Amino acid sequence: MVLRNSLLWLFLFVPVFTGSVSAAVPAVDPGWELIAPGIEYQKYQLPDPNNVFVVRMDRNNPAVTLESSIAQGKLSEGKETVSGMYARYDQALNFWGGAWGMRNQVVVAINGSYYDLGNGIPQGGQVQSGWYAKRFGDLGGWSGFAWMLDRSAFIGECVYHRPEKQLITYSVTANTQQITDINKARGADELIIFTPQYNSQTGTDNSGVEVLVEMNRPIMILPAPAYASGIVRQIHNGEVKGNSLIPFNSIVLSASGTAAQTLLENVQVGSEIRISQEITSYKDDCSTPLPLSWTKTYASIQGAFFFLRDGQIRDFDDPGATNRNPRTAIAFNDQYIYFIVVDGRNFHHSVGMTINELAVFARDVLGATSGVAQDGGGSSTMVINGLVVNNTYCNIYSCHWNYTAYIPLVGRYSQKGQSVPIASDIITSPAGIERAVANGMLMVIAQPGVYSTTFTPGDPVTIISDTEVRLGPGTNYASFSIVPTGTHGSIVDQMNGLDGVLAKSTYWWYVNFGGVIGWVPEGALANR
Repeated sequence: MVLRNSLLWLFLFVPVFTGSVSAAVPAVDPGWELIAPGIEYQKYQLPDPNNVFVVRMDRNNPAVTLESSIAQGKLSEGKETVSGMYARYDQALNFWGGAWGMRNQVVVAINGSYYDLGNGIPQGGQVQSGWYAKRFGDLGGWSGFAWMLDRSAFIGECVYHRPEKQLITYSVTANTQQITDINKARGADELIIFTPQYNSQTGTDNSGVEVLVEMNRPIMILPAPAYASGIVRQIHNGEVKGNSLIPFNSIVLSASGTAAQTLLENVQVGSEIRISQEITSYKDDCSTPLPLSWTKTYASIQGAFFFLRDGQIRDFDDPGATNRNPRTAIAFNDQYIYFIVVDGRNFHHSVGMTINELAVFARDVLGATSGVAQDGGGSSTMVINGLVVNNTYCNIYSCHWNYTAYIPLVGRYSQKGQSVPIASDIITSPAGIERAVANGMLMVIAQPGVYSTTFTPGDPVTIISDTEVRLGPGTNYASFSIVPTGTHGSIVDQMNGLDGVLAKSTYWWYVNFGGVIGWVPEGALANR
């Protein structure tokens, strides 16, 4: 039956397109619609019936890249719709090219890994814009899709974090200290690194010690002797020594017990620290070495079923794989990265796919050689240019078919024979709502950095209206204080050179208001 269906797909599928593309910029390949330079879209209507929505990104086009997204920008809690994450990361800063300052022009977004339904914490690991923000589970049998700074890609299997390879090196003493973990609750005698992806604050009590370190780049997966370095800016070991703020370009070293004592013996304000991390790869038996290097991973999320490896379809007997369901997947070959979303759970319109059927489609129709499934079911969502294109909507209890037909490329939708303009956020129908999930993956155009010259570091400035002070340059970063009109401050020089950087459609400056130091929009400032 699977073979018969695969042949039907190869010879009988009917591609359907929505929207339009200028005749001056034709699609590169018949059947694919160009939605951005290097990114193309196609909808397949298969005879099962099944509706499959596919976007492919040209791996050889330097203008486009991949990024991972985090619900509400917080790995420690919270859920968000895929369209909400699309908006959150659109025009936000990234680290593509190995430096801060470029911006994401988000084109496509899909949902990501499985997650805790209660608190929204994603299962497994995640790398976001170069930050190793959540560790993949040790010896769990599988990890996930990884996109590298050199544009290579792979799907990892079993991994292990050898403790002696997760190190902080202190320049003051030349000593090293093992990192217990990243972005998790601190236990006794542990050293935890909190990155900006965790939350706006560490959430710790005052029983330990916390050290704020401004980084010259994200704490990437960099095995020794390579490292990411930073400068110690604050040491919290007094009355207040917990729940530290985490600026966008900084980490907090949070330690307790004997680990806190070691930390205090090796740091001082203004000193350098170096962070080296390594992932050891195995095949899914967790014993056979696998020659995969995670060094300089740029974006990665946990996968579910690694269904296609080197062109070979892998078999699964798990009911989650053998039942037909809505699916989300990431697949690739030497030329393209594919985002795939399959509608399901509707006998008349789209029944969904088994993992085996998804693998056959990815290999025999798309030409992919590797593929991994993400969270499916009611979570399966694809957003293009701000609008959801697939039709399966679910609430927390059940899934429903949404008969609203979305037309993403022209910013309109049709319902009951009418066509009306819509905003970039999701339109919900009485049948259901877009499900909030924990994370996702994005295809983005990497826009070059743009900077204002209105001010220079050291300039005295005044706030001209009550203004929120943020942890980073952009409204996607949390506000931690409000500075009232008339407050005086001065522009602070940045180690990363982001003075007056453009993000989220405005220019941002790092300002010291008498000890309250953070990012404010240029429009709130005047020379003093």
